[in-house]
Amino acid sequence: MEALVVKEVSKHYAEHTALDKVSITIPEKTIFGLLGPNGAGKTTLIRIINQIINKDEGEIIIFGEKLKPGHVENIGYLPEERGLYKKMKVGDQLLYLAQLKGLSRKDALAKIKIWLEKFEIKDWWHKKVEDLSKGMAQKVQFISTVLHEPKLIILDEPFSGFDPVNAQLITEKILELKDQGSTIIFSTHRMETVESLCDHIALINKSKKILEGPKKQIKDQYRSNTFIVEHRGNHFSLPSEKYVLKKQVIIEGDLFSTTIQAKEGINGNQVIRDLIDITDVYSFQERLPTMSDIFISLVKGEGDEALKKHLQEA
Repeated sequence: MEALVVKEVSKHYAEHTALDKVSITIPEKTIFGLLGPNGAGKTTLIRIINQIINKDEGEIIIFGEKLKPGHVENIGYLPEERGLYKKMKVGDQLLYLAQLKGLSRKDALAKIKIWLEKFEIKDWWHKKVEDLSKGMAQKVQFISTVLHEPKLIILDEPFSGFDPVNAQLITEKILELKDQGSTIIFSTHRMETVESLCDHIALINKSKKILEGPKKQIKDQYRSNTFIVEHRGNHFSLPSEKYVLKKQVIIEGDLFSTTIQAKEGINGNQVIRDLIDITDVYSFQERLPTMSDIFISLVKGEGDEALKKHLQEA
């Protein structure tokens, strides 16, 4: 089953179009990266899913049902703009927010205790939010987002304010939530996070969806059959009908790095077989596109060929 299906959703403000017939399908029990530059329309879509604002056109299906007010209890939302009450104590605030999501006081207290222990912050119960650092407050907000065990979790820039240690801690908790059956929509500008966490992605730019699919499939789509070989000895030659030598640099001493583009139909195994006959191969790898490569190229409107040329020359 799909966790969420967005069908031809549009949103207009006076003469500005925030979303233009956007359709996205999010598989259940996956981590889905919702990507795009500032102003692309990501936050508008997230707010529509959370029923903070209304769509002008289209339809949203959540776990097989048309989106309705009662679904708020199935959604956990961590907004980019944090929304904790500064004067409230941490424990009181978590209890209040959990009850708003439908938990009884007894269940809420039990779950809060578990999460405070997970984050090793049991002594924060009586601290006021205004006395917490940005990262500490972020931990509290993350707990409030997942406390009611929502089936759909929407995280908008969840690592903002975290040092690397706490970012890793949050990453571990996100993966645990996925293993427990939650579907997670992940909106971020950090492409290294997308690389490590997301199963599927969609890219929105200028109010339109321009890319969607499984991350591996998308990266395969932009492969350019470019390989990097580190080898002993100087420049070598390969048959021009099969290969183009793009670039060669000295790494150290007699260790060189050469970038090779193989013609269509030639795979990595064939490249290695041809190389070992003419040079001492030290290491060999295919130059695969990163999510950052793909994101930047498509947002700039450079298209497939420009991206492949960049990968060949990098």
